[in-house]
Parts: sequence; structure tokens; C-alpha cells
Amino acid sequence: MSSRIEQIIDEIEEYIDNCKFQPLSTTKIIVNKDQIDELLRELRMKTPDEIKRYQKIIENKDAIIADAQAKADNLIKEAQAHTNEMVSEHEIMQQAYSQANEIVMAATEQAQQIMDNAASDANDIRIGALQYADDLMAKAENIIGRTLEDYTTKYDSLVNTLQEAYDVVRNDRSELEIPGKSEQGLEAEFGSVQ
Repeated sequence: MSSRIEQIIDEIEEYIDNCKFQPLSTTKIIVNKDQIDELLRELRMKTPDEIKRYQKIIENKDAIIADAQAKADNLIKEAQAHTNEMVSEHEIMQQAYSQANEIVMAATEQAQQIMDNAASDANDIRIGALQYADDLMAKAENIIGRTLEDYTTKYDSLVNTLQEAYDVVRNDRSELEIPGKSEQGLEAEFGSVQ
């Protein structure tokens, strides 16, 4: 799929290469909005599934944390239910409280660990997705910048060459002193002929 993204970037570069410059400008080009929108839309559609999956995980971060919290709450409820069943005698009661506290502490630690892991994973995925998107954008920026610089240089060179040719032709033309078609013009140029 990344090869198709590179093809689309090449198509954008080729499209920009074929755009005409705005009148009286050497840096601005005229772009057909529909064509460039279509190329960008296709680029977005070809974004790797991995990035889409990362974005989904980032969007579902709250659901992941809520699920971890629900599991922790269930563990705590189970511990409390277990504690309530063991409250029949004083000795059993003491033991039940001790075990319940241990279970509650273990459940709380486990819930916190699940929530920390989910938040860390979501953050790592988000950073990875942003880095990947930044790398793609940097590549596109580099290609477009080089293309723009290359064509600006070529355009400036063409203008300079045309100006030099124009100056030579104009200078040569001014050196040509073509007499008028009348006899007076010929006499003035070659003297009186008898």
C-alpha cells in the first residue's frame, strides 16, 4: 500500500510540474482545485490501515480505560461479596477482613496497572501514528519544495534567455538604417546618382 502512496505523491508532483505559472509570476502556479482535491482524497484513502487502527485505538482510549475500571470494580465487588460471606464468627470475621483487604489491594493494584498499561499503549500508538504521518508529510513537503525550486530556476533561466535574445534583436535592428523607399531617401543614403 505504501507503494501506491508513493505513486500518488509522484502524480501530485507531475501534476504540479504541468501547472502553468500565474501571469507575471515566477513562483505562483495555477492549480485545478478539483484535480488536486481528487489526488489528495485518494492519498487519504490509501493511508495505511495501521494508522487507521492506531487512530481507532486512540479514539477508544476512554473505552479501554472504562473497561479496565469495570474489571477492577468487578474484582472489588467479588472481594466484598467474599468478605460478606465470611462474616459469621469473630475469628472467621478477622480472617475475612484480612483476606478482603488483601484482595482489594491486589484488585486496586491490578486495576491501576491495567489503566496505566492502556494509557501507555494508547500514547505510544498515538506518537507512532503522528510520527508516521509527519514522515509522510515531510516527504511530500520535500518533493513539492524541490519541484517548486527546480521550476522557479528553469523559469527564471528561460526569462533571462528570452531577454538576452530580445536585446540582441533590438540592438541589431537599431543598427540597420533602412532608407525610405523614395528617391530622396536613396539620395540621402548613397548620394546623388547621375
